[in-house]
Amino acid sequence: MSYHQAKYDEPIVFAIQGEDDCPVETTLPKELQREELNIPNLEESQLARHFVRLSQMNYGVDTGFYPLGSCTMKYNCKFVEEAASHPGFTGLHPLQPEATAQGAMQVMHELSQYLAEIGGVEHITLQPCAGAHGEFTGLLLVHAYHAHNGDDRNQIILPDTSHGTNPASAAMMGYEVVEIASKDGVVDLEALKAALGPRTAAFMLTNPNTLGIFERDALEIARLVHESGALLYYDGANLNAIMGKTSPGKLGFDIVHFNLHKTFATPHGGGGPGAGPIGVKDRLRDFLPVPTIGKKGDSYYLEWDLPHTIGKISNFYGNFGVLLKAWLYIRLNGGDGLRKASERAVLNSNYLRKRLEDLLEVPYPGLRKHEFVASAKGLKERTGVSGMDLSKRLLDHGIHAPTVYFPLIVEEALMVEPTETESKESLDMFIDTIEKILKEEPDIIKSAPHNLACGRLDEVQAARQPILNWRMLKEAGLEG
Repeated sequence: MSYHQAKYDEPIVFAIQGEDDCPVETTLPKELQREELNIPNLEESQLARHFVRLSQMNYGVDTGFYPLGSCTMKYNCKFVEEAASHPGFTGLHPLQPEATAQGAMQVMHELSQYLAEIGGVEHITLQPCAGAHGEFTGLLLVHAYHAHNGDDRNQIILPDTSHGTNPASAAMMGYEVVEIASKDGVVDLEALKAALGPRTAAFMLTNPNTLGIFERDALEIARLVHESGALLYYDGANLNAIMGKTSPGKLGFDIVHFNLHKTFATPHGGGGPGAGPIGVKDRLRDFLPVPTIGKKGDSYYLEWDLPHTIGKISNFYGNFGVLLKAWLYIRLNGGDGLRKASERAVLNSNYLRKRLEDLLEVPYPGLRKHEFVASAKGLKERTGVSGMDLSKRLLDHGIHAPTVYFPLIVEEALMVEPTETESKESLDMFIDTIEKILKEEPDIIKSAPHNLACGRLDEVQAARQPILNWRMLKEAGLEG
């Protein structure tokens, strides 16, 4: 097979022709040697071109507009990446003595202070290694708090506008999940009152919610929850909309979750690593995971003495590289810059929403925060083109699709989040492309994508019979 391929026709590395054998000289005892070395014997130029071509087939925030609603796929500034790769940081070992890791501990201590200020809470743990891991940690704190008080509570309440992982995290903790319907896109206070009771451990709320609507009754929600003896948990998935304008702590939340890869521009997706710190009010401090980072005089130390700690929830102290990038991002922007980022995110979102209203339905009236949800329901009824079809066709035009079919309360949902890092030109290009697509023949849209590495997949078969590596590809007779 020739290795001169079209842009989207790249064979697996084992199908590229090279030398027949790959001799290896070794002094290892014969019983430790492999009988066969199954590695392609390729020239450096062949290998370099192969992996560069693969990288060019990938899509990311460095290559184009990525309006994936709820995920906050903002551009990651390269200064942060470069600074975090300094040998002074990358050469650290998590087991080295505290005395020789003072710089790293200072970073973690200061990041904790910054997040506490931004979140309106008093104490922070940096250990959770992902957003959902942070949720689980927050619910461990909920359980430990009530158990310490001798209070047997086994229900978690959440609205149907909650972030998608909330019910999963609660169920994994063994809680009974109680979902309440929203009213006009926000929490229905009467439904919340009816659901709250002596079995309620916590109410989990995303604010703004997944419709991009700010929960204006947040203070009343907090009063009702606390009056029932429960805790109020803040899912920080949408903190990018209110950062520097208000804080979850001011709104009455007891436990605040942060997604550093969303709000503070550390890399997102691709299998990790991530970071999902948790902040708490004073009364929950003694339940935090250990260690936290303390400071005495000019020195930093690991604090292990928390009387009711839930223990350790990750190796060492969390994903330090991700924490470092968040610290750098906050230092780079400062308080004014973080506030302006939220303002720009909200402005971009409402500009897109207003322009898109002429092309698709946008349920629920009024302004949004950093994201909004459109609907292709009417489009599908008129032409048979679904939200998924439209999203697949966007890929042909070099634009990543919005989040499709979430939240579930909007039929044919298209969830759009532009983030603050996109220019007006990018936003206009997105709308112009949708307008162009909607003028095409429905059959063209419904059979998209047409010019990517592969066409429309059978998603049901892909889920039931996934091909996860080259050996499975070879067994299926699909290699090359």
